[in-house]
Amino acid sequence: MATDTLPHASIMSAAVPRIDGPLKTSGTARYAVDHDFPGLVHAVAVQATIGSGRIRSLDASAAEKMPGVLQVFHPGNKMQGVYRQIPHEEDGTMSETRPPFDDDKIYYWGQFVALVVAESLEQARAGAQAVRIEYEVDKADVRQNLGDGFTGPRQSSWKRGDPDQALSAASVVIDETYSTPVETHNPMEMHGTVAVWDGDNVTLYECSQGVVNHRVVMSEVLGVPIENVRVISRFIGSGFGGKLFPWPQSSLAAAAARQLKRPVKLSVDRRMMFSNVGHRPRTEQRIRLGATKDGKLTAIRHDFLTQTSQLDDFIEHCGEQTPFLYSCPNLIVTTGMVRRNVGAPAPMRGPGAVPGLFALESAMDELAIKLNMDPVELRLKNDADRDEGRNLPFSSRHLKECYTTGAEKIGWKQRTPQVGSMRRNGKIIGMGLGAASWSAARIPCSASVELCPNGRVCVRCATQDIGTGTYTIFAQVVHARTGVPLDRIDVFLGDTSLPPGPTSGGSMATSAVLPASTSAVNEAVNRLLHIATLTPNSPFHGMKPETLALSNGLVHSKEQPKVTGVAYHADGQLSVNGIPFEEILKMANVGSLVANGKTNPSFDDPKAKQYSLHSYGAHFAEVEWEPDIARLRVSRVFSIFDCGRIINKGAGTNQILGAAVMGVGMALLEGTVYDSQRGQPINGNFADYLVATCADLPDLDVTFLDYPDYIVNEYGARGIGEIGMAGVAPAITAAVYHATGVRVRELPIRIEDLLKSDIREA
Repeated sequence: MATDTLPHASIMSAAVPRIDGPLKTSGTARYAVDHDFPGLVHAVAVQATIGSGRIRSLDASAAEKMPGVLQVFHPGNKMQGVYRQIPHEEDGTMSETRPPFDDDKIYYWGQFVALVVAESLEQARAGAQAVRIEYEVDKADVRQNLGDGFTGPRQSSWKRGDPDQALSAASVVIDETYSTPVETHNPMEMHGTVAVWDGDNVTLYECSQGVVNHRVVMSEVLGVPIENVRVISRFIGSGFGGKLFPWPQSSLAAAAARQLKRPVKLSVDRRMMFSNVGHRPRTEQRIRLGATKDGKLTAIRHDFLTQTSQLDDFIEHCGEQTPFLYSCPNLIVTTGMVRRNVGAPAPMRGPGAVPGLFALESAMDELAIKLNMDPVELRLKNDADRDEGRNLPFSSRHLKECYTTGAEKIGWKQRTPQVGSMRRNGKIIGMGLGAASWSAARIPCSASVELCPNGRVCVRCATQDIGTGTYTIFAQVVHARTGVPLDRIDVFLGDTSLPPGPTSGGSMATSAVLPASTSAVNEAVNRLLHIATLTPNSPFHGMKPETLALSNGLVHSKEQPKVTGVAYHADGQLSVNGIPFEEILKMANVGSLVANGKTNPSFDDPKAKQYSLHSYGAHFAEVEWEPDIARLRVSRVFSIFDCGRIINKGAGTNQILGAAVMGVGMALLEGTVYDSQRGQPINGNFADYLVATCADLPDLDVTFLDYPDYIVNEYGARGIGEIGMAGVAPAITAAVYHATGVRVRELPIRIEDLLKSDIREA
């Protein structure tokens, strides 16, 4: 059913306030570590203070004698029943492949080497400080230069034509290397687990972006049947990819709780966030572009190295967008992994695309300058009309309009191309742009909708809301089909006891939950209308179901489109204008009506497989440079996106605004620095690790082109969580070059870089 035909369909494009907002603003929303239980005890992890080596001796005797300490676990006193988990293609992905305390080797600074469990948090902390460890120390390898000593294999993921020959024959060539630093995951809510056993069953209260995956992993790690594991993540204080997969604290808490027969709470503190729960890995990307003198691309070669840990094969897929973003007959993308003594990397908002497009878009800007061509014109000239990597048509692509709309909004026509040529209020102005892209897909999802006897509607799905508005989207779907007010719709998410739902990652949750929830509510309504026609005491008895409708929560004849409610005469008889659905259930002696729905994934859809599914966008950035005081500020960012139909314009706009702010942090501020001897994150706190604050924010403007993509789903909606960060950093560095003449190829931009500018006066 096309959404636009639904009776209350306008809500599917409105800026709907989040239905979970009152719970969060009032402090009644319970996050993972907010849960408390009788007899609950606290666990604190002991971290390695070296980055490489082994444990020579570990003495926990003093800690074990301290008041309140119940148990100290470590490699010499292992937990019972903690197993290695083997990742597999379906749900079953772990962040660290090595089980905690598996051996006495140290692979990175901060690695968990012991766990102290005590009656109180203070006692557990004191016990952790009393554990004495001696190490055999090796020098940690945390070299920033990823090519230094790299002899590993390079994997070719995409290739067409003969890029090397085309490069050698090109009239104009760009050959540069671009680097992005380690960016540490630091959402507002830190990681934590509360584990509660009831006999052979365990319930884990988690901050997880994928409770279904988490359940599968913990079943295998703990060695218990999957039906004995329940994972609950009803509210999450953001994830950005760091909470996609389980981290060691989850298995440690669960195993300790099983062994001690007490509920256990284990929280990761802010310092641990810099070593134990993932980060965007460092990348080094060599981009070679070949072009004709009139600016037509003839070759793209994208060779990149990505950092990973000693034991985990994590690849930051920087070349994912390269094969289809521009039209080019000769192309190759190659990948190499470089092992360092750091914790396991993890996906971070826009994994692959964000650092990859920093390199590709920076190179495109350099090519435009070398060609003496406008950067917008260069991109328009090389826009692709089909996915040349997979040789498929795009399901929907309006990237050209993103460029032209953004150029108009920022005033690109007034931009003069000469470096340092634009002035305003005593400051030098620079402008730049960066393209953005992200994949789209439907992934499997199940949902149930229940029409309840109290006049409320309940929606259930095991997917979770990581702060992006998923609760509200479910409610919007139900309201659009039934007209039941939002305050009478109850949405239950983040619990593996509910119908299986998708992981909140890859910007695919919304496109997955929409079809499942729609099919469930449609089935519920259809069954309700059949019941209304089959129930003898119903005023609709004997009518055909297709002649009835449900609006404002009332069953009525389609011949009466204006439905206000039920009118009772003095004799007690009904005037059939519309009857609440709960009255129909009561007449039929039905307690409640439950219907289920599923999403058919796009990779199983013959029609969807005939298209290349992506979202697109462009960021236009303006910077202000004051050379006299070496002050750089991003003053304006215009973000224009082709992401299909936007389901909730309020939440959608917030997504892009937040992503743009993260992009400002990536360009100007963020980067984890490791001590060269021990591998410790030197700036492992919020005093030294800089993130964008209110004082750093530019004027932000978001435009959605709003072209529905019905290949992805019946609403035409694609995901927007990741794409908003892609393209921000290269737009800023291009603007910086325009203002200062300094080309920054290694992020973040530093004052030391800008002091090289020949532009001395504003």
